[in-house]
Amino acid sequence: MANTYKTESHTRSILKGISWRVFATTDTVLVVFAVTCLYGDCSFETAVKIGATEFLVKLFVYYGHERIWQRFQLPDRSSKIITLYKSISWRVVATTMTFLISGAILNQFNEVAISIAFTELITKFALYYVHERLWLRLPLGHIRSVMYGYFRKK
Repeated sequence: MANTYKTESHTRSILKGISWRVFATTDTVLVVFAVTCLYGDCSFETAVKIGATEFLVKLFVYYGHERIWQRFQLPDRSSKIITLYKSISWRVVATTMTFLISGAILNQFNEVAISIAFTELITKFALYYVHERLWLRLPLGHIRSVMYGYFRKK
């Protein structure tokens, strides 16, 4: 992208976090259900519990991750290599949290929790990268302008 990247607003980080959690939670529920079925204990209820817990906890952690990345003085934050580095850093944090949340809800940190975390490592890495690239296409001030215009009309 040729245009200069500026720091994004807190509102944008929150909205970006919510949009990511919608995609990520859907993936989590599907992954947990598939993995528990593979281990002979299909449980949609467990999948939803893990997904809901992740939604709430990781929304705040995601926001923090976004704000930390805003503090780095990078030459071109919109480059694909920076998106790759950011994706890797998020996956390290998020996969660790997935293992811990899954293990806590399953009441055991065993091969099922490891399988859930490992599967998510693969599925979510690609999803996160695409999500980042899509958000980079939306101009930084656009959300602020849309919200300002919406509330100004009321």
